[in-house]
Amino acid sequence: MLDIHDHGPVRELRLARPPANALNGALVTNLTSALRDAATEAEAIVVSAAGRMFCAGLDVPELLQLERSEFTGLWADFIALMRTIATSPVPVAFAMQGHAVAGGFLLALFADYRILPRGPFKAGLNEVQVGLIAPTPVHQALVRLVGPHRAERLLVSGELVAADRAHAIGLVDALADSPEDVLPAALDWCRLHLALPRHAMALSRRMARADLCAIFDDYDARENHAWIDLWFSESTRATLKKLAASLGK
Repeated sequence: MLDIHDHGPVRELRLARPPANALNGALVTNLTSALRDAATEAEAIVVSAAGRMFCAGLDVPELLQLERSEFTGLWADFIALMRTIATSPVPVAFAMQGHAVAGGFLLALFADYRILPRGPFKAGLNEVQVGLIAPTPVHQALVRLVGPHRAERLLVSGELVAADRAHAIGLVDALADSPEDVLPAALDWCRLHLALPRHAMALSRRMARADLCAIFDDYDARENHAWIDLWFSESTRATLKKLAASLGK
């Protein structure tokens, strides 16, 4: 599910769960553990993926089979994964070589740097289209990235944004010329930052990202229950089952 490659001081964590690198409980747990290890063993991290799609988000067909208690544990782990990325003591870049949708892009919001290839690739949070909402930390991270009005438009519509527009509005930081160029560009970004006076860079980064880390300090656990209630609501389950059926065709 996860391949690990070291490029000198930069560790690459490559999602390897074909065909869509969808996030299930095991991948969430493995990625969180690998990020924590990398933060102590490497000087920067790149999250990448194998295949044509970066990540399709949560593995809806698999997660629909979970009982409420099981899903509650997974959702707590997913929130912890977001926080692990946000609070990483070393820079984290997301090298998204293909579509990054829902939970697949959601995680990238908490990284230092996001890159997509030019061309017919999209990124965004389409939770509303499948009967869900983005949790508060995601909303706040998106506002931090693109501003309140644009974040409102993106979240309420669930729009998936083409690569050129994603770059223009600040949803991603850069565009590579092709999917094959995404990882090298992300590694170059990491090395550029590691070449800076290390202590000054780390202190400046910590100061600049303090508001992002603080999002989770104020996160009310009661919201977890509200989100889980929505996941198990009759209308949302009906929408998700239709989605799961379409993915199985």
